[in-house]
Amino acid sequence: MIHHLKGKLVEKNPTHVIIECGGVGYFVNISLHTFSKIQDSENLQLFTHLQIKEDSHTLFGFAEKSEREIFRLLLSVSGIGSSIARTMLSSISPGQIRDAIANGDVATIQAIKGIGAKTAQRAILDLRDKILKVYDIDEVYTSSNNTNKDEALSALEVLGFVRKQAEKVVDRVLSQDPTLSVENIIKQALKNL
Repeated sequence: MIHHLKGKLVEKNPTHVIIECGGVGYFVNISLHTFSKIQDSENLQLFTHLQIKEDSHTLFGFAEKSEREIFRLLLSVSGIGSSIARTMLSSISPGQIRDAIANGDVATIQAIKGIGAKTAQRAILDLRDKILKVYDIDEVYTSSNNTNKDEALSALEVLGFVRKQAEKVVDRVLSQDPTLSVENIIKQALKNL
């Protein structure tokens, strides 16, 4: 309905901006990604998405059309609402989300606050084909190291280790020998945890 807003930047916060267009001040929700792209100049243009609900009309703004497209794709997934989609775009860049979905990288999506394993898997299942088609990506090549790393991290999590701590150790192990098998990554990591 409202494609974009172009006007004077009145107020800038990490979660929202106020843009004055033709004497009307629009409260626009933004992600941290868009916040980082907005210059402190007087004039500003944001691409928008208007969400109309029974009890509210909420305007979301994006510095780039590609970010708005990812936001809209995320909204189409059951279990992902506007606040979770905005959190995702605040946590990692739209390009990283696109690549994670295209690669089937559940760990990257699940690492975002508020996203569980089922939601991450559903997002990948629902959006992978759309993203490959929309962005004209061929089947994305994932190196075996990433797959091995993800499998090793999953196994370490099952064993009760905290993911962030395990990830640091696994990264250190892989930096010494990137050709290790999953079993050897786990063995080396267990020695250092």
